[in-house]
Amino acid sequence: MPGRDGIAGLICLAGSLGLLAVSFGLPQVPLVPVGPGFYPRIILTGIALLSMALIAQDWRARRALASGQESRGGDAVSRAGYGLVLLSFAVFGAYVVLLPLLGYRIATALFVAALQILLEPPASWRGWLLVPLVAIATAAMTWLVFERYLSVLLPRGTWTAW
Repeated sequence: MPGRDGIAGLICLAGSLGLLAVSFGLPQVPLVPVGPGFYPRIILTGIALLSMALIAQDWRARRALASGQESRGGDAVSRAGYGLVLLSFAVFGAYVVLLPLLGYRIATALFVAALQILLEPPASWRGWLLVPLVAIATAAMTWLVFERYLSVLLPRGTWTAW
């Protein structure tokens, strides 16, 4: 029987393959070379491949455990890990609340900075210098790709109009 990682991989694989099949039913716009299903297909294919890798990793870990070898801890999750997951959800919730108020660019930069600090607090002044640089670069690059290249309107802030 698969472990928790294997079950999660199977669920994600089934979901991504199901949605991938649905994406082929999206109507094709004749004037646009890249239809509405193009990017979802790329993402869903990636999720399916990663799900298969997770299933294979779980299978190998279970097989090694059955043969008496030491496991790499596939199902072992510490209590501290649960707290980190809850804090990550709280940061994401704050991002969702701040997005319409501050706008995409500012809220995304704050979100990325907060997650960097939460997941791996910087240990040096160089690390602290990288936090805002990575956050601003991430917000700027995603804004450029979606707003300018793909012509997707991203939220403007009611407080900032930016």
